[in-house]
Amino acid sequence: MINLNDHLTVSLSSAANAKQTVIIGSARFSIITPILLRVEIAEDGVFTDGPTQIVWTRDVGEFPYTVTDSQKQILIKTDVVEFKFDKRKKSINYVVIDGTPLKCNNRKNLKGTKRTLDMSFGKEKLSDGIIGANGVSVMNDDSLLINEKGMITSSPKRNDKYIFASKNHKLTLNAFFRITGMPPMIPRYAVGNWWSRYHEYTQEEYLETMQRFSSEKIPFTVATIDMDWHWVDIAKEFGPSYKRVRGWTGYSWNTKLFPDYKTMFSELKSMGYRISLNLHPADGVRDYESMYREMCIETGRDPKGSETIEFDITDEQFINAYFKVLHNPYEADGLDVWWIDWQQGKKTKIKGYDPLWGLNHYHYLDKAKNGERPLILSRYAGLGSHRYPVGFSGDTAISWRVLDFQPYFTANAANAGYITWSHDIGGHHLGNPNDEELLLRWTQFGVFTPIMRLHSTKRIRGKEPWTFTNIYPELVRQLNFRHRLIPYIYTSYYQSYSEGKSICEPLYYNFPDYKESYEYKNEYYFGEKILVAPITKPSDKKTGLSTINVWLPEKKRYIDIFTNEIYEGGNVTSMTRDANSIPALVTEGAIIPFAVSDANECDNPNKLEIFVYVGNGTFELYEDDGCSDEYKNGAFAKTQYSVSLEDSSLMFNIAPAIGTTSFIPAQRSYEIFFKDLVGYRSAEVMANEKRIKYFADETSISVNNVKTSVTLKIILTDITIAPVKTAN
Repeated sequence: MINLNDHLTVSLSSAANAKQTVIIGSARFSIITPILLRVEIAEDGVFTDGPTQIVWTRDVGEFPYTVTDSQKQILIKTDVVEFKFDKRKKSINYVVIDGTPLKCNNRKNLKGTKRTLDMSFGKEKLSDGIIGANGVSVMNDDSLLINEKGMITSSPKRNDKYIFASKNHKLTLNAFFRITGMPPMIPRYAVGNWWSRYHEYTQEEYLETMQRFSSEKIPFTVATIDMDWHWVDIAKEFGPSYKRVRGWTGYSWNTKLFPDYKTMFSELKSMGYRISLNLHPADGVRDYESMYREMCIETGRDPKGSETIEFDITDEQFINAYFKVLHNPYEADGLDVWWIDWQQGKKTKIKGYDPLWGLNHYHYLDKAKNGERPLILSRYAGLGSHRYPVGFSGDTAISWRVLDFQPYFTANAANAGYITWSHDIGGHHLGNPNDEELLLRWTQFGVFTPIMRLHSTKRIRGKEPWTFTNIYPELVRQLNFRHRLIPYIYTSYYQSYSEGKSICEPLYYNFPDYKESYEYKNEYYFGEKILVAPITKPSDKKTGLSTINVWLPEKKRYIDIFTNEIYEGGNVTSMTRDANSIPALVTEGAIIPFAVSDANECDNPNKLEIFVYVGNGTFELYEDDGCSDEYKNGAFAKTQYSVSLEDSSLMFNIAPAIGTTSFIPAQRSYEIFFKDLVGYRSAEVMANEKRIKYFADETSISVNNVKTSVTLKIILTDITIAPVKTAN
């Protein structure tokens, strides 16, 4: 009997806390949190305690509750919610929130996401998520079980539902993460720009392209080679007996295009790139593959044979060999990310077992085996898929309609806990690849998405910025802006991991009681601080300008990061932009850190630029080693930034870094921009209360080589705040 290798199994304690569980008749109730109730119906009295593909733990603590059993109903009350169970219908029929009875169903469900946007041309139907506009949603867990050996097993038909009941959508998402697993940190390099193109590169051509990016100071951190890295035209290469063999699946390098991939890997690494390869595993391993004989031995077959080794994610022996023989050797050579491009359906030998789920699950576990922080690029395989970042949204058309759908699609995926969608920025195929305005607007949106990845298919114009002469400077500026924003984005990922938040949040997560938060679907928060309203329609042909209505929820000052225009909030404001920016706004008291680094470098920087906005606020910068799982054990550093306004004086503080400070530079230089100031009368700059040398102009202060172990304080007196420039 062959078992899965140990690192491909997960040790899970999935039973609910016995003190939080009540059995009445054929129903078992698990009060998981004050807003989350699990209801199981089992006529035979056999309930499910083991992990499923969706739910991995059900004991998240003890919470007070009461249960009242009457003739027609069972009433379960927590401190904040009442759940009413109808005995005849054997289901929760009402939930009472804030004294209001609400029907327990998904009619007010705000939807989640979907498997892929392959071949989409605009709006797509989304599956249910776990957020209800009225506070109520029902998650039916009919997923399969994971046994103690780490394999998926056929599950008996069961009635297993989770009732979420809260008008605080952030609290609901947090409860979902607590039973399914918090979103893991991704490697720091993944937050930068990704280059990808489906194209038959030669080794020389690919290296020249990536070197040109570096020489033109266009930062990318991930270099992707699509499927043409392996043999594709099988009959041409190996003879007419293979004329019916498709070339999508492959594991052996096309040595005519890439004669020495190891040298190529080494050169890419020296330029600062991480490496990703495309993978289509559906057709198994054929006898022309260089590793076929070894796969035969590992899977118990005759190595002298020629029969195809079928792909079988239900077979332990195949899974072990799949990683050991086909994938781990390339990882040892320097490969960082497998792009799992599965498009071949949802069937396996086990009814209901989606092979995409298995690929995501086992690839992610395999990459983590040596303490490495794993990363894959793959499609969404249902609730719980957030455990396996990053999401590949598929092959979309090059169309304004597609772009117009993606901001909503990206932010709304939070309702399924799926926080790391990566799109083919600019579109994949079809449409008009020569529409420069469309590419620019798509890129500007991509800057404020979880993963920024340029991509296009064969035989159309690629996305190399220098081929778009009219918009080249702005494309480069946007890509550099994304790269500089890494400290802010990476900190946002830590907030997702530690607090159960999403990178992109729909407006109703922060303002659930305002109808506008549900109406302005393309607006969202990128991290805690930045409100983004992408421009997704062509500009006016006469003026070359684009106008968009933006809802500004709070009665505060809103400042655009790009234009510095200032707006009064609490209303809908018409904003006009030229081709060089989209509305990206922060409120008073915001602090946004930017890295100052060379080329593709994405390490914790020696120099930071910090945008500071007048008001009262904080930002806690998170930093770690960027690549290991030691962050789970507290191996990270945090630095608290704060700004405060008192009368006509503004004070900005950088506190001493705390935690594992060996990860960060011992000294840092700072250029601090007070973005909404006109000027100030005087400045005082101190490190641990001692005045230090600084450089200044009307709205910025620069200091060099300040120890990260000290308190840096800047006090500006008699400040003049910039006035509101545009308002409705």
